[in-house]
Amino acid sequence: MKKSDERYSAYVQILKEELVPAMGCTEPIALAYAAAKAREVLGCLPERVHIGASGSIIKNVKSVIVPNTDHLKGIPAAAVAGIIAGRPEKELEVISEVSREEIEEMQEFLAEKEIKVEHIDHGITFDIIVTVSAGESYAQVRIANYHTNIVHIDKDGEILLDIPVRGESEEGLTDRSLLTVEGIWDFVQTVDVEDIREVLQRQIDYNTAIAEEGLRGNYGANIGNVILEAYGDDVRNRAKAMAAAGSDARMNGCELPVIINSGSGNQGMTCSLPVLEYAKELKADREKMFRALALSNLVAIHQKTGIGRLSAYCGAVSAGAAAGAGIAYLCGGGYEEIAHTVVNALAIVSGMVCDGAKASCAAKIAASVDAGILGYNMYIRGQQFYGGDGIITKGVEKTIQNVGRLGKEGMRETNEEIIKIMVE
Repeated sequence: MKKSDERYSAYVQILKEELVPAMGCTEPIALAYAAAKAREVLGCLPERVHIGASGSIIKNVKSVIVPNTDHLKGIPAAAVAGIIAGRPEKELEVISEVSREEIEEMQEFLAEKEIKVEHIDHGITFDIIVTVSAGESYAQVRIANYHTNIVHIDKDGEILLDIPVRGESEEGLTDRSLLTVEGIWDFVQTVDVEDIREVLQRQIDYNTAIAEEGLRGNYGANIGNVILEAYGDDVRNRAKAMAAAGSDARMNGCELPVIINSGSGNQGMTCSLPVLEYAKELKADREKMFRALALSNLVAIHQKTGIGRLSAYCGAVSAGAAAGAGIAYLCGGGYEEIAHTVVNALAIVSGMVCDGAKASCAAKIAASVDAGILGYNMYIRGQQFYGGDGIITKGVEKTIQNVGRLGKEGMRETNEEIIKIMVE
């Protein structure tokens, strides 16, 4: 792929847009970001807070610890963290700097102030509306479709910002429909590594640090350590354990940032850490490692384009299949090996549901990475799943389209049922 090809600059830009830092699970952080912005617009500490959240936001915020809050959980906690300590200019690192006094203020605010949470349904999956008020004055901020996309700001009836929300499109982001597995393969072979080095080096640094902390500490169900203790520390198990340990830490209050993918830290860790473990094991040079990471990240983003940022379909599945593709490339695989690895992995774990962010995400990550590695090992041994086997069809692009349809449309009702179960 030549630098003059419009896809070249688009692929580089997609990596820059998606691989950004976030501290804490991204849905509560998006809520904290909206609340911090609303408080800034109001200009004083509010007396009342009203939070409107779509079902998928409720699902992904309910059970996860909000970092820098002394282990507070849930929707009110995320919003109050943003109100008290949020710095909206830092976006998904909005509550990365919090003092002990601010944590105490959060606890007082939660105990004393009026905070209401409402399930809203405006026909889009990702929707947050935070209204804060003091006396007769109020401010309202809405985020829609992706984590930093503020579409509406209103202060006392004066509209300060209003971007029309037309369904679930992602205005302001590079067109993801330019991605194909073949295009990604072409890009990865020809990209000038200097164009992607900075964004990928940051992913290596951040995600390795939180995974190592996950293995050192006592977080969640400690899936990373369970894998290493139960199954040994060969490269396959290390690949699964590192990704799981990063999730262990992140879902359970660790105050280290991660580099996300498709709006998700779990997905960012799943499509990077296993690839890094294989790069170390195979003694790949740094250039090959960067190319493998670019491949894995872009394949993950490509799969998620059809599914959407939030659904009842577990995002670790897409990222695990993508990690398998990156590993296949490191092991000497070409386009055929990569395409078949993705299809095989999707055939194995595409039924996994997302029931929100919490400790069990780490175990789902381990299963998804295992499917990615198995998908590759099947193909190099002459084994594969064929078109007509369930949702698998001939060609990697058509299979990815089928999975997108399954995740976005087919599992819509499943998502509602999961939310009902969780809210009950």
